[in-house]
Amino acid sequence: MTLPSPDERRSICAVMTAGMKSRVPQNRALGLEILDYGEAEVWMRMPYAPHLVGNPASGVLHGGAVTTLLDAACGFATMLALGGPSAIATLDLRVDWLKPAPPGLAVIAHTHCFKVTRHVCFVRGTAYATGPHDPIASVAATFARKAGKPSKGDVR
Repeated sequence: MTLPSPDERRSICAVMTAGMKSRVPQNRALGLEILDYGEAEVWMRMPYAPHLVGNPASGVLHGGAVTTLLDAACGFATMLALGGPSAIATLDLRVDWLKPAPPGLAVIAHTHCFKVTRHVCFVRGTAYATGPHDPIASVAATFARKAGKPSKGDVR
């Protein structure tokens, strides 16, 4: 897959973000935004917002909001691996928490669909606020897909 130029990708990300927000009200409520993408990977951002705080005393974002960000990013990476919008469903989503998200900072999720089979897609990734070298959570997920031939080969 040859990726478009960075300027073209920014424009495509804006279209993908608008589509995601129009189809999934929860993603719109969280303010999720696609920052960039690759062949089978995506970078997605959730801005810090007071209504997403889980502990008012500390200002730390609610774990459910971060989990939703990770699930959405994993789903997008899966669809990219499948070549576009596809009928998928989360089968399993495991989030390992490494530390709280720092108050006041947006959270970025980077996910990669590394294996596509006839029925299941496998994804892994991280969420971070200060940089990819300092993750707040890691994710491993599987997605069911409509039965068919594996897209673009069996392995990612």
